[in-house]
Amino acid sequence: MTSGNNGATTPEDDDPFGYLYADGQANGAQPPSGGYGYPNAVNRVRAVGQRQYGQTAPTAQHSQSAVPQQGAYGQPNAHYAAPETLPGGAPTTQQPMPAGGGGGGRGRGPNTKGLLIGAIAVVAAVVIGITVAIVNGNTEDDTAGGDNGASSKPTTSKSAQPSPSNSNSEAAEEDLPTIDAKALLLGGGAATASDIKGAKADGGVYVTGFNQAGASVTWNVSGIPKSGKYSVYVGYSVPGKDANATLTVNGTPSNTGVDLKNWANADEGDYEKGWTKTYNYIQLNKGTNTIKISCEQGNQCDALIDQMWLVSGWVDS
Repeated sequence: MTSGNNGATTPEDDDPFGYLYADGQANGAQPPSGGYGYPNAVNRVRAVGQRQYGQTAPTAQHSQSAVPQQGAYGQPNAHYAAPETLPGGAPTTQQPMPAGGGGGGRGRGPNTKGLLIGAIAVVAAVVIGITVAIVNGNTEDDTAGGDNGASSKPTTSKSAQPSPSNSNSEAAEEDLPTIDAKALLLGGGAATASDIKGAKADGGVYVTGFNQAGASVTWNVSGIPKSGKYSVYVGYSVPGKDANATLTVNGTPSNTGVDLKNWANADEGDYEKGWTKTYNYIQLNKGTNTIKISCEQGNQCDALIDQMWLVSGWVDS
């Protein structure tokens, strides 16, 4: 090959894009008929400046078959095949559930008997719990009263009909003082005697002459173990009719008198059958205290007195 001669091959044959240039066109360069070497290409190659934008070239058969057509939204696609239509595809029907679900494979329903037993057990447990709570609440209420119901009773109070039996044994058990008539401090014309039978004091001695204003019996009691609530008992007899007297503790008269009623239901004038007892609620200090029973103006004091004793707390009878 010599200078200026490139051989038998022309420049347009060497340069596939020679047709794009003026010198290539002058030498007879032609654009390829297959569109960049691809037969039936959609767009035909043209020289620069010859393409008209906005125009659409014919669609080749290859283009039409190469891209699958997309169906409208919601419409079945002609190219889609459901799995169940293919060999070995998923089943098209839902498998039925076994009968009597949860029944152990024998077609039985739910175990309603077991549920019923469980419900009864729960109800029984709740009832037992409520019963225990009520019983405990009542016990706490009874305990809260304490001191024989002292919180709900006045400082001094009269009893209902007391038992006619002597309570010296109760005082002895609690190790609290007791006194007979002959050891009491007498005043205002009161004296001791023993001719009427039935008195429980030592030797059958009792206090008489109490039925006059100013008469009194005084007990200077010592050995009180602690300050607090006590009940003072008085053994007495009335002749078939009620009597009363005034109670004074440590110099302070009580708002409630000593009720000397005919609890023994004795006939009028029968002192021997009229022996009984009564009590009052009092507050005592630790150590020594003074308890006085007197016949004051307005009292009906026709009574005999044989004993006095103390019981811890405010008694119920």
